[in-house]
Amino acid sequence: MPTNSDIAQRYQVGILLFDEVEVMDFAGPFEVFSLAETVDKQKLFQVHTLSPDGELISARNGLKVQPDYAIQDMPILDILIIPGGYGAEEIIIHDPVIIEWIRTQATQVKVLASICTGALVLAEAGLLDGREATTHWMDLDRLQQDYPEVIVKSGVKFVDQGSIMTSAGISAGIHLALHIVSKWVNIECARTVIRRMDIDIEM
Repeated sequence: MPTNSDIAQRYQVGILLFDEVEVMDFAGPFEVFSLAETVDKQKLFQVHTLSPDGELISARNGLKVQPDYAIQDMPILDILIIPGGYGAEEIIIHDPVIIEWIRTQATQVKVLASICTGALVLAEAGLLDGREATTHWMDLDRLQQDYPEVIVKSGVKFVDQGSIMTSAGISAGIHLALHIVSKWVNIECARTVIRRMDIDIEM
């Protein structure tokens, strides 16, 4: 694992929140990135929660979350995560301001990643055209039918297309976040996070 002297600064991660976002879609990756540390306990990722206006959001089943920033006030990001849930697939997917903001972010961040049905939002923005992608198994057909230019992959936890990544449903976001930690830091760091979280994932 890296030491504190190996890193100049923390990677900046933004997670978009919105009403009716699926809780584990954002909480799983949040936990993974928050636990990634150097051997001397220095954080490797700084995680920021964002919302369209910075106001309190009501996630699935009523969980209230106060985001850190409105999207217009957020810091410069290395990684942007778009979670799924009803709010993604039925609400923000129809918000032209958010869709255009995501398109812009895709040109600025190093990695734009979707969790679960967040892939539908990326597809709506045209960011998955000609790329392999996945989503929750219940929405694979919708992704293929509504966005025929997307190369839809089933039976996988995530798809890494370089600057664009997509995960399967809900808990698969943990797999994708661990993959990013392994890729950006190293596999031992990811394995340490797995041990800390006490989850049964092989890497």
